[in-house]
Amino acid sequence: MSTSTDSISFLQFLKALFRENISILRQPVPVLLGLLGTLRSRTTKKWSIGKLLESQAARIPERPAIRFNAGEWSYRQLNARSNQVAALLQRQGIQRGDAVAIMMETDPELLACIAGIVKLGAIAGVLNHNQRDDVLSHSINLIKPKLIIVSEECVSALATTPHYPTVDTTAAYYCLAASNKPVPEGFVDFGQALATMPDSNPASTSSVTLEQPCFFVFTSGTTGLPKASIMTHYRWLMGMCGVGLFSARLRSTDVLYVTLPFYHNNALTVSWGAAMGAGACMALSRKFSVSRFWDEIRHYRATAFCYIGELCTYLLNQPPSPMDKQHEVRVIAGNGMRPDIWDAFKQRFGIHRVAEFYGASECNLAFINYLNLDRTVGMCPLPYAVIGYDPEGEIPQRNQKGKYYKVRKGGAGLLITKINDFAPFDGYTDSAASEKKLLRNVLKKGDCWFNTGDLVRDQGFRHIQFVDRLGDTFRWKGENVATTEVEVILNKDSQIDQSVVFGVRVPNTSGRAGMAAITLNVDFDQFDTGALVKTLQQHLPSYAIPIFLRVRKAHEVTGTFKNRKVELKRDGFDLDVVNDPVFWYASQERQYKRLDGATLKAICSGDQRI
Repeated sequence: MSTSTDSISFLQFLKALFRENISILRQPVPVLLGLLGTLRSRTTKKWSIGKLLESQAARIPERPAIRFNAGEWSYRQLNARSNQVAALLQRQGIQRGDAVAIMMETDPELLACIAGIVKLGAIAGVLNHNQRDDVLSHSINLIKPKLIIVSEECVSALATTPHYPTVDTTAAYYCLAASNKPVPEGFVDFGQALATMPDSNPASTSSVTLEQPCFFVFTSGTTGLPKASIMTHYRWLMGMCGVGLFSARLRSTDVLYVTLPFYHNNALTVSWGAAMGAGACMALSRKFSVSRFWDEIRHYRATAFCYIGELCTYLLNQPPSPMDKQHEVRVIAGNGMRPDIWDAFKQRFGIHRVAEFYGASECNLAFINYLNLDRTVGMCPLPYAVIGYDPEGEIPQRNQKGKYYKVRKGGAGLLITKINDFAPFDGYTDSAASEKKLLRNVLKKGDCWFNTGDLVRDQGFRHIQFVDRLGDTFRWKGENVATTEVEVILNKDSQIDQSVVFGVRVPNTSGRAGMAAITLNVDFDQFDTGALVKTLQQHLPSYAIPIFLRVRKAHEVTGTFKNRKVELKRDGFDLDVVNDPVFWYASQERQYKRLDGATLKAICSGDQRI
């Protein structure tokens, strides 16, 4: 099922290619820098994030690198502070290959810490400061840090884990206080310790190589406990060249507004890389606020911002304002922009360039919207394939000859990316989890591919369109249904504030039935299920209409605005564990009815058809 195939015609491709080449001739510097960066990564091994920062600090020392609240850090100041961090950690025995955990909310000090760590050849693990208890403990255990740096506002979160320091472990726990208050017992005062450290470039930076790990990037945990993927200096720098310079084409005069947390790779790699590679400035916001977003854009005089799809949806859902186009933003960079809101977002806010890309933290390659086409994640020159997929079995599909097959142009299937010397798979800290993501002997004997777990559409001319996370695609009545497309239709109903769609197993049936957890814009006693049914029938085929509705007061989300589905899938429509109102769709009568114990039993036994 699809609202639009959005296949790319030869004429569209040719026009875009001509337009972008003319654009490059007018503004060649960003693309030339990207090209030089790419070539450098092929000809030298000793290039790294730290080396780039030192180079920019020497070349443009007083140019602003970071703006935050009312303050500003120059490239010289950011480099000097990172050198102090490196010196302190080196005295504590941190060396190449060691992991250092950081738990801070967005702040320039966070970036100085990360840069200082990677200058030593060590690995920075930026922890999700929204995590608590077992989940946070799990994340820390994944990377086994030799030292933890925490800011004052995150101490309480760390205290919910067994990793909170005792008096005997002070050398491994540092706290950066935001005031003159004494740090908690068991911590070393990070600010005081840094004050006595030298700020000259460490010798270790020159020995760091491209293939070395620089970060542990945690998955969001929307479908289970987080995993820690390994990010190398090479991949960070390629992200800088590909997204920041080739696609977004940032210039040294640009100001890139970042409202995402830095445990998210769109901030840590895409945004920071784009800004530093261009010698531009990043304007940081401590936390995303839909009501303050455009005011902060105007305050910082931002010319670009980084997004994820959910952020764009939230902005578009706000009431129109005469100020919607009163800003200087010319380009946005990110991923997850839904095709169904793409045009409306560009037109309403006057955005001319959408540098959409596709690439998970652990994926070995990326797609980039280099040609600035609409409703596409772009193209990739490296080997990949879009193959048939069986949603019911949640496995790649084989043809009658028992072989995997590629879908045709316009078709949707599983995206797999070939692993080779040019596109290595760095994997997770857990080798077993890494192996589960690999497919072998797919198109020919001996080949190896990374399974992205994503459903995409082959648009032609090596472009793809993101459709859905395959774990959230369900098969009902013999038909495949993408959850995001059902969510789009549910959200058309004015009664619904937000919807989360997923598939659930029903006894005595094949496939998965659609289920939606929804929050309302109206009081529950005013919820008109009949009107909702009319909306769904108007826009969806019968098999795609959710069989179950769960009405919630609020959805649980991760720190990057993604809805947690693992608990929703687990609880399903089980009235013994779900305290929210649940409805079921009586298809013969074409209406939703309140689910009770007797009906639930009849559905599970097969006596009640659905």
